[in-house]
Amino acid sequence: MVFGQVVIGPPGSGKTTYCNGMSQFLELIGRKVAVINLDPANDSLPYECAVNIADLIKLSDVMAEHSLGPNGGLVYCMDYLEKNIDWLEAKLKPLLKDHYLLFDFPGQVELFFLYSNAKNIIMKLIKKLNLRLAAVHLVDAHLCSDPAKYVSALLLSLSTMIHMDLPHINVLSKIDLIQNYGKLAFNLDFYTDVEDLSYLQNSLDQDPRLAKFRKLTKELCGVIEDYSLVSFTTLDIQDKESVGKLVKLIDKTNGYIFASIEASAVEFSKIAVGPVDWDYHRVGEVQEKYIKFDEDCDDNE
Repeated sequence: MVFGQVVIGPPGSGKTTYCNGMSQFLELIGRKVAVINLDPANDSLPYECAVNIADLIKLSDVMAEHSLGPNGGLVYCMDYLEKNIDWLEAKLKPLLKDHYLLFDFPGQVELFFLYSNAKNIIMKLIKKLNLRLAAVHLVDAHLCSDPAKYVSALLLSLSTMIHMDLPHINVLSKIDLIQNYGKLAFNLDFYTDVEDLSYLQNSLDQDPRLAKFRKLTKELCGVIEDYSLVSFTTLDIQDKESVGKLVKLIDKTNGYIFASIEASAVEFSKIAVGPVDWDYHRVGEVQEKYIKFDEDCDDNE
């Protein structure tokens, strides 16, 4: 059985950077990693990929030949890959013996909750190659600073979870940059645990552009809370402790078990195989590290 991650998320959420940093970390703790680039629009890769969809089809060629835009071209490319799944299977088979797989997918969100091609590709690989994959859905942490965008991110995450039908982890990426976009209205655990979205209503009501959508927003928040599926963990891809905690969570999600760890990597492997932290400190430590409080408010208290 082979383990791996399906890395998805909207454009700009940091998927390629994630695959680059995650592959380096996993190699550091003793795993042989193969990154599979399935984004036909990504022609500037910071990592060395074991399989590249560009060898099969390129978005630029599709757009030129069929007079399609970027979105239509990506849908065509995924449909083409599904019909030529034997090509991908043949490329993956030499890696199955001893590699951990990272699948870098396109950022077009419609592929993961409107169209079935991406899901079909993953499910065929799971069935034919006996893979154990977890979906890692990246969402840019700066969306937390805008209540309307945060609700949109929640809806996207929920829709993707339901459609993909995989063990799933939602990640607030670029957490180290979260304060660059403004002060958060609530503590970080409010955004990671997604417990009571009614508190967002006051913030939304302050925006005159959203006043006429108040009832719609309330109903959408109700749908998210009724499903009670969405929560987030945080990630700073440049911080090995942050990456290690995420690896630990992913390992619990897809059932990965360590084997044949080199002695030099034992200490690093402890980060990944230790127990998962589910208490307040899991988020509280991140908030203390990356979010500064208003000193005037602290003095008044």
